[in-house]
Amino acid sequence: MRLKNRPHRSYRWLPLACLLAAFAAQAKESAPPALAAQGTVQAAFAPWDDVEGLIIGRLGEARKQVLVQAYLLTSRPITDALVAARKRGIDVRVLMDGGQLDKNSTERLQQLRGAGVPVWLETKYRNAHNKVIVIDAGLPSAAVITGSFNFTWSAQHKNAENILVLDKNPPLAARYAANWQRHREDAEAAP
Repeated sequence: MRLKNRPHRSYRWLPLACLLAAFAAQAKESAPPALAAQGTVQAAFAPWDDVEGLIIGRLGEARKQVLVQAYLLTSRPITDALVAARKRGIDVRVLMDGGQLDKNSTERLQQLRGAGVPVWLETKYRNAHNKVIVIDAGLPSAAVITGSFNFTWSAQHKNAENILVLDKNPPLAARYAANWQRHREDAEAAP
């Protein structure tokens, strides 16, 4: 028998349902945008594929800008390609994990700074573990290179690594470039 002042059982869960709906709406609002697939995707795997050569080739094709986020940057050939791009008039900018500056990284940092490439050190995070290169974000030929591949000799010759080259996807490149800038704002200029 049901009492008149007692709420119906289905109404007991109403506050919880409302709370869950509010959380779901908030989560949906903060979800990253889904971008339409476009352009091409190239996958490469070290040590079998010449990932370092692929990166160097793509840096040689840059027309306007190269943004780098490097957990490790000790590869002389990749650093040389960044310097060559700068000498061609390309806007080259580099973010490096400040905690990973060993002797080789410091040499690459000095090489970049000596060529006029601005470098910032990320120190806000325990690990700035990004391995990203954004090429020509504002152009139709925009490319994003990302994956597990650190920009090191070991990544090419000793490790099992991968990269994706995502070509001709300006919205994706713009999103990565915006993330690069967000990290740059929290970073410190390299000495």
